[in-house]
Amino acid sequence: MTAQPKADVMPPRPTQIKLKKAEKRLDITFDDGAAFSYPAELLRVESPSAEVQGHGASQKKTIAGRRHVGVMEIEPVGNYAIRLIFDDLHDTGIFSWQYLYELGSLQTERWQDYVAALKREGLSRDP
Repeated sequence: MTAQPKADVMPPRPTQIKLKKAEKRLDITFDDGAAFSYPAELLRVESPSAEVQGHGASQKKTIAGRRHVGVMEIEPVGNYAIRLIFDDLHDTGIFSWQYLYELGSLQTERWQDYVAALKREGLSRDP
């Protein structure tokens, strides 16, 4: 008999969220002990918004010119997410705890994919 996962197991939730404006980073510690430091550029180019992700896996857009982007504000969205307001005025992505945890866990791979996409499309991180 195989054990089934519990349906009531909640994904990790943040215990601390710290915006470091000068360093252009967002640091989040989760209740399972995992901690991630996200560059604002990665958060911007991996925003879960339709503007970036499109409406399907094949529609994701490569966002160029965001090397110097920063986060101006963090707004809570219920008990499950935050909205980040970037200094390029992008503010439509709702970053759920689950998405942030996944992005933190896969940060190296997502960054490499982003840099490869820029190169493939002849784009730059610079504005």
